[in-house]
Amino acid sequence: MAKYFMTFIFAIAGIIAFLAATFNWGWFFTAQNAQYVVKLYGRQKARIIYGALGLILISMSVYFYLNTPSS
Repeated sequence: MAKYFMTFIFAIAGIIAFLAATFNWGWFFTAQNAQYVVKLYGRQKARIIYGALGLILISMSVYFYLNTPSS
């Protein structure tokens, strides 16, 4: 059961980060947590970083789902 919970968390976080980067969601990039990256690199590079991070998280969720044995 924990296997599905963790893969779900990684997938949702990845999907949100990827969609925020793709559609340039203002609420995402003006949030306090994202402001550090935006101030450090600028909004365009922050979108690339969060898009890549989203794809990595989605890939990790697929990897964990396929390679973690059921308990």
